[in-house]
Amino acid sequence: MLVNQDLDELPTEPDAWFDQQLVGLIVLRDGVEVGSIIRVEHYPAQDILIVATKDEKEVMVPFVKAFVSTVDIDAKTITVTPPAGLFEEIED
Repeated sequence: MLVNQDLDELPTEPDAWFDQQLVGLIVLRDGVEVGSIIRVEHYPAQDILIVATKDEKEVMVPFVKAFVSTVDIDAKTITVTPPAGLFEEIED
């Protein structure tokens, strides 16, 4: 997945979006809203989605197919399948 930062060019790849298309999307996990994207950070290895959760935490979600299964711009949602512990504490 790719985030296009050049505002003069439209994304031409099927899995490419502008930052401003992603910011504000509702983040769903197992069909339940867990938060919304507040910004996208760009790193050499991959882009990172910063999600503001309902309990006012910020969670960093790698923007890779393993963790982000669907981006639906029209529905204003993004579906994530993160590993256990990314959005919640794991009890011993």
